[in-house]
Amino acid sequence: MSFWVAWAEGFGISLGLILALGPQNVYLIRQGLLRKYVLVACLVCFLSDALLISVGVLGFGRIMSEMEEWAPIIAIASSSFLVGYGILRIYSAINPQGLDTGEVESQTIRKTIFTGLAFTWLNPHVYVDTLILIGGTSSRYIGEEGFGFAFGAIAASFIFFFSLGYGAKFLSPILSTPKSWMIIDLTVAGIMFTIAVLIMVPYF
Repeated sequence: MSFWVAWAEGFGISLGLILALGPQNVYLIRQGLLRKYVLVACLVCFLSDALLISVGVLGFGRIMSEMEEWAPIIAIASSSFLVGYGILRIYSAINPQGLDTGEVESQTIRKTIFTGLAFTWLNPHVYVDTLILIGGTSSRYIGEEGFGFAFGAIAASFIFFFSLGYGAKFLSPILSTPKSWMIIDLTVAGIMFTIAVLIMVPYF
């Protein structure tokens, strides 16, 4: 499997996970609407995510890759999680809700940084997504392909966070409608199901 195939899978799974409606996304949109410390807010979220992804791929993923007997179990676990996550997104699409950013409040650069760190590092889901799911899925790749997977996942994080922060003015009206989130959730579900199938293909 080539570097770019691994990159694409890392990009897809990272983007699918990060698109979920959460407090971190709301935080970035609020900063974007305020047009204050947007670069700082985006960097805090991106660098935190990049660090966690790197630890997941080069740490947890590397350890799992050296345990060949665990490969089928990891594949089944990762695929099951992705399928379950996809089903949850379909369930969410059935009763979609718009993004509520609330009132935009003025913030200092210090508060902006600490708020971004809190939304990232105090969220238990981020560890499941980056260390376990992304890290575990990457265990199928070694050497250059492993780095490709990591770079793809990090690239998705970079593109998403900076697009959300700097595009908040344009994205907020769109993301506030339930129909938009229905489309997003169904798209994410499709991505998750596709990657789950790709993970299991070698074992059939």
